[in-house]
Amino acid sequence: QVQVVESGGGLVQPGGSLRLSCAASGFAFSRYDMRWYRQTPGKERELVAHSTSPGGVTAYAESVKGRFTISRDNAKKMVYLHINTLKPEDTAVYYCNAHRITATEGHIVESDYWGQGTQVTVSL
Repeated sequence: QVQVVESGGGLVQPGGSLRLSCAASGFAFSRYDMRWYRQTPGKERELVAHSTSPGGVTAYAESVKGRFTISRDNAKKMVYLHINTLKPEDTAVYYCNAHRITATEGHIVESDYWGQGTQVTVSL
């Protein structure tokens, strides 16, 4: 059974820091790209951080570059999002995503797993 479970969200003052965690199980974690998205009401889900399989290459949205850091521990099947210098506009539900595209015998198979999200609120 595939599970992707985020944790670590909460209420933080502007300028503060937070570490979000994502625990994965039920699939070959190290073979998946791992991503963090965020979403606010009425807006599309935004990709903020990406870690390629099995790790070592990361990418970030321009809006978070220099403040967000994605890391992964393949042995523990965990991915983290370290957030520094939080701003009110970082307030959102943050989602962990596991993504993989494979080609087998001419067929393209895309696997996509999502967590339920964790709320981050940045406010005084």
